[in-house]
Amino acid sequence: MTTPEMTTDLDRAHAAMDTSDDLRLRFYETLADSDLFVLLDVEPEGDSVRPSLFTVDGGEYALVFDAEERLSAFVGRAAPYAGLPGRALAQMMAGQGIGIALNLQVAPSEMLIPADAVDWLATTLDHTPEQAEARLTGVSRPTGLPESVLEALDRKLTRAAGLADHALLVAAEYEDGGRGHVLAFVDAPDTAHAALAHAAGEALTFSGIDAGTMDVMFVASTDAVAQRLARVGLRFDLPELSRPTPAVPMAPGSDPNAPPKLR
Repeated sequence: MTTPEMTTDLDRAHAAMDTSDDLRLRFYETLADSDLFVLLDVEPEGDSVRPSLFTVDGGEYALVFDAEERLSAFVGRAAPYAGLPGRALAQMMAGQGIGIALNLQVAPSEMLIPADAVDWLATTLDHTPEQAEARLTGVSRPTGLPESVLEALDRKLTRAAGLADHALLVAAEYEDGGRGHVLAFVDAPDTAHAALAHAAGEALTFSGIDAGTMDVMFVASTDAVAQRLARVGLRFDLPELSRPTPAVPMAPGSDPNAPPKLR
């Protein structure tokens, strides 16, 4: 039972994941960033859900799909389910001893992700970058960062619509003699700082690069330092927010900061 007409980002990431450790990390990044659909035993009640579980070799797994059509193809009948971001699913299942049965029998990306891998993903996504103060003494064109980091930054910042106007990546020299790279977000409101720093940290983590390789700063476009950075920096434009849509009731898991509860 497959849906050969459909190829998703997870299919592509799964097909490549066994060729290198970096691409295996990329698969988990894609899983976290994907919208997923969890088969349930009963309809959701408030913010609580009861996933359908089955046992393989003593371990319990929830049935999860990356498209509603794939869930329907697997079940073959009307069935309750919850749609939620992959990162919210990992947070919901962390510490529960439950793995993810992904796209079973309906896609080339079918696989069993054990509970310890789900816990690792949740822990990785929960990592908060440390705050530090360091004075820049010089900036120049960025060099030495692997292409995988640049691609990961581009992917992450594409998803950060409206959180800043753009970002500038530069090579930096510090007052204490240290060297590294700085990602400067331009015209980001204070309320977006934590999310942007987290996104930059995830880009490094899922590229297999030590987070200490790059720091983050926030500047206004009217600051003299912003103009200095713009002369030498590699620019990443963040998408603009689309027009607001009418409010609709939120489904369980639609807010990644408030994942649903298992019951």
